[in-house]
This record gives sequence, structure tokens and C-alpha cells, in this order.
Amino acid sequence: MIGALTLTACGSRDDKKTGEDAQGKETTVFIGVDAPLTGDLSALGLGIRNSVDLAIRQANERHEVPGVKFELKALDDTGKPGPGQQNATQLVGDKDVIGVVGPLNSSVAQSMQQIFNDAKLVQISPANTGVALSQGEKWATGEKSRPFKSYFRTATTDAVQGPFAADYLVKDAKKTKVFIIDDQKTYGAGLAATFKGQFIKNGGQIAGEEHVNPDDRDFAAVVTKVKSSGADAVYYGGEYPAAGPLSLQLKDAGVSVPLMGGDGIQSGDFIKLNPKGQGDLATAVGLPVEQLPTAAKFIADYKAAGFKDAYETYGGYSYDSAWAVIQGVKAVAAANGGKLPTDARAKVVEAVQKVSFEGVTGKVSFDEFGDTTNKQLTVYTVKDGKWAVEKSGTFNG
Repeated sequence: MIGALTLTACGSRDDKKTGEDAQGKETTVFIGVDAPLTGDLSALGLGIRNSVDLAIRQANERHEVPGVKFELKALDDTGKPGPGQQNATQLVGDKDVIGVVGPLNSSVAQSMQQIFNDAKLVQISPANTGVALSQGEKWATGEKSRPFKSYFRTATTDAVQGPFAADYLVKDAKKTKVFIIDDQKTYGAGLAATFKGQFIKNGGQIAGEEHVNPDDRDFAAVVTKVKSSGADAVYYGGEYPAAGPLSLQLKDAGVSVPLMGGDGIQSGDFIKLNPKGQGDLATAVGLPVEQLPTAAKFIADYKAAGFKDAYETYGGYSYDSAWAVIQGVKAVAAANGGKLPTDARAKVVEAVQKVSFEGVTGKVSFDEFGDTTNKQLTVYTVKDGKWAVEKSGTFNG
């Protein structure tokens, strides 16, 4: 039913002119954003929204797509699949939405992908790392199959991130006995699984495993198990709202070993929640934005724009995701005499598959699965109350 309604909505573009009309007026299209704008994960979500907003402002200022004006339509999923699915339906139902950036969470993406794909509406996530989203449920067996042609991401996957962390922990940090904890969500559980496989492959020993709920804040029972396990490190698959208190409670109990996680904990809010996190570790997708020559203008422009929230971990990837949508629209309009065709959504999906440009985070392009071709990652450590770069590189298997 959603698909049928969407086709009708897209078809209604025949009722009004697209591109510049006879009076030189611009066609307005919207880039949707779905992210947690309130709640525990809002620090990351607001950074995503603001960075897309910046890309839209700059595209309009530069007249990047002649005859087309972009506007932002940001919806709050609170980090949960239910609201995310509702937002996807709302975005699809708005005939003027030409593409969507988001979501933050892989579990939320699962609830949205079919809706966007049925509507032929491009979706680019700056943060999803769950491998199955782009390579299918059987990816771990080597049987890779792209489930949704409309889905792309500028963040690299857990198939790379988890093993990269395991390599660092064994080969660089010299940790050989780890206790693994995950929050049972798509992102956290998937990340922990890929980490575990590589850690064992590297000769590491699993001291124990536990599952918690993402809303848990009292970890006394888990802390007791970790303390008695003899682990020299803890790996947490999940996000900072739980990871911060978990690490703090471990330190308070005398468990003076580093807690390591993925990009879901590499936020300034992790440090706010955990003032004793010195030495804790996190991987994040890509190279440090602050050290990239390509990102210097983004950082300066973001500051000048006056956003009150930090761009956070995914700011650069969000800007690049929005810019990929914009470049897709640009290619479609250019191929149609400077106007958007009646099947603009489907054409934009095809165009995004072919985009290639130097973005904030480096080269932006997508492989046959819709995954980013940028496979670089960085390990950060908490040092003097801030996340400091420890090591950057590429996982080659």
C-alpha cells in the first residue's frame, strides 16, 4: 500500500513544473533527515541534522543545482525503530522529498529500508555500521547480496570496524584476555561478534560474555563478573549512554582495565558520563576529521554557522551524505535539460550509485553494495578529558 501511494505521489510531479519555470522560479525539494534529535543519543543526532543543514545552505548559496532549491525536513526517531518507521512513511508520503540522510542506528535502519526502497527514495546513512543492511543476512558466510538498491552509507561497516579494534587491542595494546559485553541491539551485538571473531583469530582469550539492555544504568552484577574474570580489557558493543556508566562503575569497583567500544561510544558525552575514563578506547569510521585538509573548511563553516550543538562523530559523514544526494539531483537535472523528471526519485537513486567527489571525509563513492569505498578507521583514547587519536589505518582482513 505504501508503495502504491508513493508512486501516485511521485507521479503528481506532472501537475507542476520542475526545474526553473518560465518565470525563472526555482523548484524546491527537501532532503529529509532521520536521527535521534531528543533523548540519550541526541548529541549524535543533532550533529547529523546540523551538518546536513549546513550542506543544504551551501548548496543553495552556490546554486549547486541550477533551478533547484533544497530545504531540510528533519524528523526525530529518538533512536528507536518504531518512530523511525513512522518517519520513513512520512518522508515517502511527501512528494517533494528527494532523498534522506540517516538514521544513526542500524536497528532503526532495518525498520525503514523496505519503505524507502519501495518508494525508490534514496537513503544515505552517515552512521550505520551493521553489515547485513547492505550485504544481506548471510554476509558472514561469504554469501553477499544487496537487499535494497536505495540504501547507501558513508560509514564503513562492522565487518571492518570490529576486527580493526581486535587487531589494535592484541597487537598494539597487548591485551590478550577480554570480557565482551553487548546491548543486544543490531549495532552493538553485530559489532561485538565481529570483534570476537578477530580477537580469537589473533590468539586472544575470551574471559567472559554478558548481555545488557541499552537502557540499563546499574551494572553491579556485570561488574562483579568482570572483576572475577581476570580480564585485562573489556569490549562493549553498544552506545555511550550505557557505556559511560558501565566504565565508571568498573573503575569505581577497582577494575582498572580499559573499556573499548566502537563509534557508538566515541562521543564527548561518554566522557561527561564517565570522568574516570582515562585510557578507555574507541574506534571510529574514517580518519580524524580535525586532521583532514578536506575538512578544514567544513569545521570553520560549521562554527561560523552558529550551531549550538557539536558536529560530533558523524558530522563530516552527514555533510558528505547530503552532498551525495545533492550531486545525484544535479546529475539527474543536467541529464533532463535542467529540470527534474517525473521519476526523479528513481533517477536520483541511480545517480547516487555513480557519484564520486572529494568530500569532507575524503573520497566519497559507493561500491556494488552501496557501502562506502573509504575503509579507513581510527582508534581513539580518552586522554586528559578528551578523545585523542591513537592510531589510524585500514583493516585488510
